[in-house]
Amino acid sequence: MHGCFTRWGAFLVMGMVGMRVAKAFLSPFCPHATAECPSNAAFTTSSSCTGHAMRSPPPLFHLPGFSSARHAHSSTARAASVEGTEASRGVEEVVFHPADEYFQQVPHHYDHVEDYLVHYEKSIKDPEAFWSEIGRNFHWETPWEETLSYNFNRSAGPIHVRFFHGGETNIAYNALDRHVAAGLGDRIAFYTERNDLEPIRESGPGGLKDQYTYREALEEVSRIANVLKSMGVKRGDTVGLFLPMVAELPLAMLACARIGAVHTVVFAGFSKEALADRLCDAGCKAVIACDGVFRGSKLIPLFHTVDAAIQLCNERGHIIEHTLVLERLGGDVAGVHLTPGRDVWWHEATAKASSACPVEWMPSEHPLFILYTSGSTGKPKGVLHTTGGYMIQAATTFRHVFNVRPEKNDIFLCTADCGWITGHSYVTYGPLLNGASQVVFEGVPSYPDVGRLWHMVDKYGITHLYTAPTAIRSLMREGDEHVTKYARSSLKVLGSVGEPINPEAWKWYHEVVGGGRCPIVDTWWQTETGAIAIAPLPIKGWGQKPGSASLPFLGIEPVLLSQDGKELEGPTEGLLAIKSPWPSTLRSIYGDHERMEQTYFSFDGYYLTGDNARRDSDGYYWITGRADDVVIVSGHNLGTAEVEAALAQHPSVAEAAVVGIPHDVKGNCLYCYVTLKAGQAPSPDLEKQLKVSVRNQLGAFAAPDFIQWAPNLPKTRSGKVMRRILRKVAAGGKAINVEDLGDTSTLADPEVIKELIANHV
Repeated sequence: MHGCFTRWGAFLVMGMVGMRVAKAFLSPFCPHATAECPSNAAFTTSSSCTGHAMRSPPPLFHLPGFSSARHAHSSTARAASVEGTEASRGVEEVVFHPADEYFQQVPHHYDHVEDYLVHYEKSIKDPEAFWSEIGRNFHWETPWEETLSYNFNRSAGPIHVRFFHGGETNIAYNALDRHVAAGLGDRIAFYTERNDLEPIRESGPGGLKDQYTYREALEEVSRIANVLKSMGVKRGDTVGLFLPMVAELPLAMLACARIGAVHTVVFAGFSKEALADRLCDAGCKAVIACDGVFRGSKLIPLFHTVDAAIQLCNERGHIIEHTLVLERLGGDVAGVHLTPGRDVWWHEATAKASSACPVEWMPSEHPLFILYTSGSTGKPKGVLHTTGGYMIQAATTFRHVFNVRPEKNDIFLCTADCGWITGHSYVTYGPLLNGASQVVFEGVPSYPDVGRLWHMVDKYGITHLYTAPTAIRSLMREGDEHVTKYARSSLKVLGSVGEPINPEAWKWYHEVVGGGRCPIVDTWWQTETGAIAIAPLPIKGWGQKPGSASLPFLGIEPVLLSQDGKELEGPTEGLLAIKSPWPSTLRSIYGDHERMEQTYFSFDGYYLTGDNARRDSDGYYWITGRADDVVIVSGHNLGTAEVEAALAQHPSVAEAAVVGIPHDVKGNCLYCYVTLKAGQAPSPDLEKQLKVSVRNQLGAFAAPDFIQWAPNLPKTRSGKVMRRILRKVAAGGKAINVEDLGDTSTLADPEVIKELIANHV
């Protein structure tokens, strides 16, 4: 979702261009609130305010085919029509604007998008001064000597990025101690929403808390840190974490950071083999685990997986010396048998530990965590992030993207697991660095019924909700009544993360969940970026387009590249890259820096994201899919995300997944898996409607060749569709064997595969 800033004066966010361009291309807001112009609603669209005085767009740099008046405001809902690219084949782009009433209730840190763009310009033109100014808002035990140094050119030597070199800090201190010292110790850090709706029962002799204040969180973090130290864990050692989404997981992460240990959180849905691979690769000295958890109505005996994984590590010659075990379920529910000398119960060990633990002051570039993400070779990549830069970016993105106001008693909920980067940045670190209060949700949105999220919104007064398009589409499929029976009046901002959100789901999220009141921040970023890189911030004057991740965040300088690495200008489509470092840039792949350079820096001067994107005539960015999810059909490059969005526009469709399969004539053709909404039935007529709909939206060459009705898609426990499996099933059909599909251990429901094979068309 990044754009080409250089040599394109009309692109709005390039700091080198400045405010003249930015004002015009951010679709000015209508200041009127009358019956004729519905800006008295929470959102206005650029198609609904004809005849009113608007902010006059300032003059633009003159480029062929561009007109400032043409893009500043339109009298009808615009269809994108980018000449010279197939990127915008007639998909409707309606611009929404939060009305003044929203900003009166929730003022942003920036009064207007123009103010934001002044700071954006500085962040690109003078990053050293910009990040130095922000960095001084945090505690540094030792000031830094050099704000930034980097090399993005492999031909000039090893790739490296350094922020705040020479400085020493501690992220746990900044997340907890700093707030307690400021008199905020009684503020709630975590509310814990367990899997079951019944009142939270204490579990085990030590008990589990239903909430933590900042002071209580600091004390518990200190106890855990002291236990780790008693196990021989010291600064620089790696600790593996395999826990469900309970508040004790982020507390354990902070305990590691407090003493300078590197944490690697493994999602508590991985198999013993996958866990062992990560524990061994990271060289973990100790593991923090859990006896088990209920996910919905299903018992997950987590410690059995840990115990088996440790045995595998031992067989490979890597000895895990100690395990700290949280008793979540209590009694013999999970059938846990501890190994004497290795395993200890959390509640017993922390009861003996001091609630005060001195902070280890860490160099800014000291490793903070290793987080494994999938690789094209099948071997997971251990993405390495360091302390100072990551701290600054996680905190700054949380502050500005979500606009959470702790002083106004805002309550934040991110439904992501800490086993993924979203949980790192927007459960553990970003919210706490800003002194925010949040809900940690252990369960699933569909248990005990599909109204669970909205029940939680009313129960806690949640103001900011950050969840995945997969969850949104799944809940949309069940009907509006499960949402509308709850008030949801506390909601202020809605967020989306994990994949591009299709316009239909965006509109449902906005209109039904948010009641038409709430801006939606559709965020694009990666494990490797560490923090949000592109998103439409809830700032006055910043228009939102359903399905577009919009414009880059402070300090992010994106470009679109051709297949041979040349920068593309104007509205176009290409490989998404970033041409200068940001504080939370990945520093390496743990133990394999060469792999990091080959994967992400194959073109000199650019970090390659691995995503394709298009930039429209307003400078907005649209993710069109992974680079390996682009299908060439009859010579046309088709992003599967675009076809999926076109299918999902149909009112009967809840979700779609599209893959390419070989075709004798076209080279490739499109095979589409379609999940219908509750109450909708497959039929030949509906199949025809969907093919016509895609043809009308994207062009005849994009029409699907095959549509398979799929009540369920193969998804990981984090909610991502496993497209590798879909591609193999589509190509192999009923003759394929499940064993030929490779590792399926991360699937939430492996039985889905058999259903897909049986129903192959």
